Amino acid sequence: MSNDLQKQKRFDCLFCGEICVDVPIRPIDRGRPLDEATLLPVAPITLGGGGSVPNSGMAFARMGLRSAALGCVGDDVFGRFIQEKMSAAGMDVSHVVTRAELPTSATAVLGGEDGEHTFAYHGGASRAFDRHVFAAHREVFQDARFALFGYYSLMPQLEDDLPDLLAEVQAVGCQTALDAAGGGGAMQPLDRILPHLDIYVPSYGEAQQQTQCDEPRAMIERYRAYCPKGLLGVKLGARGALLQTREEEWIEVAPVQPPGPVVDTTGAGDCFYAGLIAGLAQGLAPADAGRIAAAAGACSVTGVGAVEGMVAYTQLAAMATKG
Repeated sequence: MSNDLQKQKRFDCLFCGEICVDVPIRPIDRGRPLDEATLLPVAPITLGGGGSVPNSGMAFARMGLRSAALGCVGDDVFGRFIQEKMSAAGMDVSHVVTRAELPTSATAVLGGEDGEHTFAYHGGASRAFDRHVFAAHREVFQDARFALFGYYSLMPQLEDDLPDLLAEVQAVGCQTALDAAGGGGAMQPLDRILPHLDIYVPSYGEAQQQTQCDEPRAMIERYRAYCPKGLLGVKLGARGALLQTREEEWIEVAPVQPPGPVVDTTGAGDCFYAGLIAGLAQGLAPADAGRIAAAAGACSVTGVGAVEGMVAYTQLAAMATKG
C-alpha cells in the first residue's frame, strides 16, 4: 500500500488489549518487608492510566498522532474514569467495550525512591478481550496504519487466535506490533505469532524469559527464526535498545538523557514502543525511529505514571537529535 493511501487512514495506530487503572502508591521502601510496618506514609494517591492501551495510546496521542483504543472495561467507576482519561488525551474510545459482569482491570503500583516498582494486579475485564471482540470491531483495522497488541502473556483468551487474527490485520494493509508483560511468558504460542508481526520489541527480562537466552543478539536471532520480515529488537532500559531490521541490519539505539529527575519507571517501555511506532508512522528509518523511541522512554520516567512526562513529537525529535 502506498504511503499516500496509508496517510488517508483515520488512525496512525490502533492500540489493542490491556486497559487498566493504575493506583500509584509511592514512595515506599521496597527493600523492607511490608509486615514490618503497620502504616506507610506516602504521597497523595491519585488514579492513573495503566496497561498497553492507555500507556502507549495516550503517549502516542500526546505526541500529536492519531490514536484509537480497542479493549474491554467494566461498567464501574474505574471503567468510566479510564475512558474519560484516554478521550481527554486525544484517543478515540468508540471501540472500547463495556463488560457489565466484570470489574475494570486495576493495578496498585508500589513505587520505590529509585523509581522502580512492584505491581499488585487484578486482570478483570481486559481478560475478556477475545476473538469475538476482535470480530465485532475488525473494520477499524482497515482505518489504521499500525496496530499494537499488548500484552503477550496476559491475553489468555486471545493468544491462541492471534496468528490468524494478525494475518487478517496485515491483509487489510495495517502493520502489526506486539508488546509483552507479566514476565514475558514462553515461546509458545509466541512462535506461531511471530510470523505475522511487523514489529516485536520486548524488554530484556521478557526476552530472556521467552528465549532462555542472556545476550540480546541471541534473543533477536531466536525471534528471527520465526519472523523473517519484521523489525525485531530488545529494550534495554537505561542502556537503550538493540534493533534488527528485516534486512538483518543491527541498530544499537543509545539511551537519551531524561529531561528531568527519574521519578517513576512505570510504563517507560510502553512509551518507548509508542515512540518507535510514531517515528515509523512519520516515515523515519528504523534507526531514527529508535531514537524517537528512546526519547519517549526518557520523558516517561520524569513523571508519575507512564505519560505525565510525555511531550510533543517535535520535542522528542529535538531530544533524539541531541542525544
